[in-house]
Amino acid sequence: MLKRLPRVVREQQMLDAAVKVFSDRGFHAASMDEIAEVAGISKPMVYAYLGTKEELFLACLQREATRLMEAVAAGVRPTARPDEQLWNGLRAFFAFVGAHRDGWRVLYRQARSEPHFAGELAGMRSRIVEVVAGLLEDACSKGEARVPARPDDFLAMAYAYVGAAESLADWLADHEEEDHEQTATRMMNFVWVGAEALLQGRVWRAADAQDGA
Repeated sequence: MLKRLPRVVREQQMLDAAVKVFSDRGFHAASMDEIAEVAGISKPMVYAYLGTKEELFLACLQREATRLMEAVAAGVRPTARPDEQLWNGLRAFFAFVGAHRDGWRVLYRQARSEPHFAGELAGMRSRIVEVVAGLLEDACSKGEARVPARPDDFLAMAYAYVGAAESLADWLADHEEEDHEQTATRMMNFVWVGAEALLQGRVWRAADAQDGA
């Protein structure tokens, strides 16, 4: 006999199973039968709790996106130095990916390839970009910074940093032997050397760039 569990616990079991199957099979190839089998419950119960396959996939996206955002937010300490804030955020981000590789694959790969769900991923990315842009702008507003930057500059840099972090996270998801801490260190070394120079007012200009351009 199936053990009676609280609804919230049963739903999390179903979502765990669905994330695993969607990660392995992709949205179209995944079946509700397999999800029910992995969860150890009947298919009618999956429908009763979480609805259609589309609704189940959306629930998976929302849960994984929320978990990721919460992990990053918890890692960033607003009172820390700019480099420490970025480091803490990166470490929390890659720790999440390392611990939830299936969830990352569903978020980053499956959602991007499905137009109906791409909006969820876009919303998550926008929130992360805003956080990173805010960190950069806050760092530049401090007394020691002398950076002639506009708000759009911070946003553009944030998109570049987030895009690079996503690509490296996607690599981490496929290399289980890799340590998330080392991956975060690689990313920090890649982005902070340039960011630190910018925060000190050092910028690169093309040889043919006009003064003041």
